[in-house]
Amino acid sequence: MPWLNITVNGYNIHYTEQGSGTPILLLHGWGSSTTVWNPIITAFSNRFRLIALDFPGCGESPEPESPMQLSDYTELVAAFVQALELKNLILMGHSNGGRVALHLLGTGRLTAQKAVLFDSAGLKPPQSPLKTLRLAAFKTAKFFLTLPGLKSHTAQALQSVRSYFGSADYNNASPVMRQTLVQLIHTDATKLLPKITCPTLLIWGEEDTATPLKDAKIMEKLIPDAGLCTFKGCGHFAFLERPGETNAILTAFLA
Repeated sequence: MPWLNITVNGYNIHYTEQGSGTPILLLHGWGSSTTVWNPIITAFSNRFRLIALDFPGCGESPEPESPMQLSDYTELVAAFVQALELKNLILMGHSNGGRVALHLLGTGRLTAQKAVLFDSAGLKPPQSPLKTLRLAAFKTAKFFLTLPGLKSHTAQALQSVRSYFGSADYNNASPVMRQTLVQLIHTDATKLLPKITCPTLLIWGEEDTATPLKDAKIMEKLIPDAGLCTFKGCGHFAFLERPGETNAILTAFLA
């Protein structure tokens, strides 16, 4: 599989492409990379041109110099599509890649003939009282531990606080990517969903706890031409847990 690099919007992007024909652009999730798409690339590269990119700070693409907002992701993908002259494409996204896809399509920044969202992010989860309390406790602890007179002596304590209150994605990220993640999770695509005009397939794991099935049902209801396929017993990477069934569903949808 060929590995390529391109600079768009100031970001050095690592990507791969394989096959020929109608282009399929693949957007991976948070902390993932192009390699997550290998089973789909292998299955469909005899009929389509599949292009997968590493977002900044993921895979082989260097980290951004400053935190990114969702608008930076959408403009990056739009510029990438233009640079590669991808016409009449099919857009696929998993998790955060789905979030980016929703905003690209819902804002009209990108058009696609079809879209596939795998366990997509994009809807802001309701804030439970417990989550609100935990967030307030974290912010309070961070405030005191980063005071000018204490900051140089509290690095280990601050890391312990982050580990206790933060998610695995947050704890595993670098400082610039942590700030990026915070920017992303506070976005909400709900109002954009009715503006997505292309046929959209949703593939979901019924046991997904990162982007729960109720989000998929909201997307199915609000996207005008959407259909939902679910896999019992599967989590956030349902398309990898059930590759055979996924490929059969995609074959029918892409036909």
